[in-house]
Amino acid sequence: MVDEKPKKRNRQQVYTLLVEIGRKEGDGLPKGAAGAALMIYASGIDEAEAVRETVAILKQADTAPLDVTGYGTLDERLAEGHDISDEERALMGRALEENSVIVAQMTPFFEDTPRGGSATEH
Repeated sequence: MVDEKPKKRNRQQVYTLLVEIGRKEGDGLPKGAAGAALMIYASGIDEAEAVRETVAILKQADTAPLDVTGYGTLDERLAEGHDISDEERALMGRALEENSVIVAQMTPFFEDTPRGGSATEH
């Protein structure tokens, strides 16, 4: 007779990450793009693990991750006053359920487009 053990509580949490990627052959970015910003929801025991897993997966996908900025868990973001849509919450739930990395949004950068969002004259 096999005793069924109670399921362990999932210690994974979902972290919101903003990843900047550069160009690499086969990266799938639009022609003329200099890179892109990816809004990602990634599960992990802690934010460091979520970052490591995200970078590893992005490298496997033939992208060139340059920088990662962490925005914390859902609870941390709510505590900071972030407005989080139902769609974002659903994606976070999916990342947790699937123990995965989900790219929620990709914004390409072009040489003539400043990344900060405001145009500056040179």
